[in-house]
Amino acid sequence: MNDQPILEATGLCKSYGSIKAVKDVSFHINEGETYGLLGPNGSGKTTTISMISGLLRADAGKVSVGGMPMTTGALKPKALIGLVPQELAVYPDLSARENLLFFGRLYGIESAELQKRVDEVLEVIGLSDRGKDRAGTYSGGMKRRLNIGIGLVHGPTLLILDEPTVGVDPQSRNAILEAIEQLARAGIAVLYTTHYMEEAQRLCDRVAIIDSGEVRAEGTQRELVRLVGENDRIRIRGTGKLKEAAEQAKAIANVEDASASNDEVSILTSDASAVLTVVLQTMSEDGMSIDSVTVEKPDLETVFLHLTGKALRD
Repeated sequence: MNDQPILEATGLCKSYGSIKAVKDVSFHINEGETYGLLGPNGSGKTTTISMISGLLRADAGKVSVGGMPMTTGALKPKALIGLVPQELAVYPDLSARENLLFFGRLYGIESAELQKRVDEVLEVIGLSDRGKDRAGTYSGGMKRRLNIGIGLVHGPTLLILDEPTVGVDPQSRNAILEAIEQLARAGIAVLYTTHYMEEAQRLCDRVAIIDSGEVRAEGTQRELVRLVGENDRIRIRGTGKLKEAAEQAKAIANVEDASASNDEVSILTSDASAVLTVVLQTMSEDGMSIDSVTVEKPDLETVFLHLTGKALRD
């Protein structure tokens, strides 16, 4: 692993008239890391990646890719980036192979090497068996996969994906996510923007929650949950002396609170896995007959609601 981040963005700002689209955004991405920008439509994600990729001049702040400063005219750092925009950059009258060859030639890749790269990319995006078919005959999900392939053909060290699964069917979405996981394992740094919570939870090593152009919080999922003070909840359904069992549970180490209702004891804890065995033993000893146990762990949706006061898709 390279000690130097593949991407480093510091203090990025961008305004359109009186509208501040991006406000002092900073983060970095390491080799082989998938970093998520998680936020609703209009939160500043696309503007941020446009500045990172050198397509848009920042009002303030700086970006480096592979240790080189990024500007709108900087060719060397741009060559390290594979940019996959929301809009399809695919020629429908060309086959997948012809599309990849065309874009590979634009990067100046020599013919023998390019043929090899095209074969590898078709394998990664799962289109080897349809590589000779016209892109115009593809489903929406297949076109999305080809769009990703075009961003990969020159062998980038940083792959930027802007909402790559919008409007695709579940099967194609899963194929896209599997391809991204494979790329990260191969050492590519990935910047992934999405407003799909489940994708961020599956793919991202670290996440920045961005809303109204500002990064509200950053870290691993567990770090973000701890940051906002959310706890695991253990729900134990059963019969017997529930109130007495709840009171005894409060004395267990790492149990924050416990309460009883008609048929359930609810326990808040910083780590459900660490206390579950002791909790169940205590419940039984205190005269509770247990019917079922459910563990609820806070997720990114919980964190997002806490930080922004709204659901991700609002």
